[in-house]
Amino acid sequence: MALLEICCYSMECALTAQQRGADRVELCAAPKEGGLTPSWGVLKSVRQAVTIPVHPIIRPRGGDFYYSASEFNAMLEDIAVVRDLGFPGLVIGLLDEDGHVDMPRMRQIMAAAQGMAVTFHRAFDMCVNPLQAFENLAELGVARVLTSGQQSSAEKGISLIKELKAQSGVPIIMAGAGVRAANLELFLQAGVFELHSSAGRWLPSPMRYRNAGLSMSTESEADEYSRYSVDGESVAVMKAMIERYRR
Repeated sequence: MALLEICCYSMECALTAQQRGADRVELCAAPKEGGLTPSWGVLKSVRQAVTIPVHPIIRPRGGDFYYSASEFNAMLEDIAVVRDLGFPGLVIGLLDEDGHVDMPRMRQIMAAAQGMAVTFHRAFDMCVNPLQAFENLAELGVARVLTSGQQSSAEKGISLIKELKAQSGVPIIMAGAGVRAANLELFLQAGVFELHSSAGRWLPSPMRYRNAGLSMSTESEADEYSRYSVDGESVAVMKAMIERYRR
């Protein structure tokens, strides 16, 4: 059964994804950082309002996936919050300094997340040896791996994705990065039946007053007056394609 997961950065995005047919939500904050752990308030409100499975990301900062002791401790605390709120799964990824899966810490993560499905996110795409990493994650009991095949998009990385898919049924391979209606059939035909898409767009802020000469971002060209949103029509189109494929 093919499944569509939508990456969402707010309650509004998660509700849109659900209403337009998403099967699961990856819940994040900070789209420009590639996804960070959502706040407690967002976690609680989404848990109460969204009925499809929601898997929050556990990621304390942007950048690489080698974490300090204090960052790792914070991740364990966040896992406890997500577990206590009753989420069915979470999304996480840790590497060591040499680009391998951080097995000792991942064992602690798996113990802390007991009862939840664990997705190892695109930290996988930054590892030094993807086939070895996949074996490590299978040993840990990770439910799925989100990957672009170590390329800038899943479409470009389809060769590695298919190779990983052929290894075993567990962990499940979920293709993500640049997955859209225009290339969805490529993955379905390759037997990749879990698909991850942001289906996102940036919308102008409703603010009328704007101080155009000032930005809160460290990026000088950042647009303070745009907001990330899930494009519900894109979700609906992809879900319709998946439904046709199921038949």
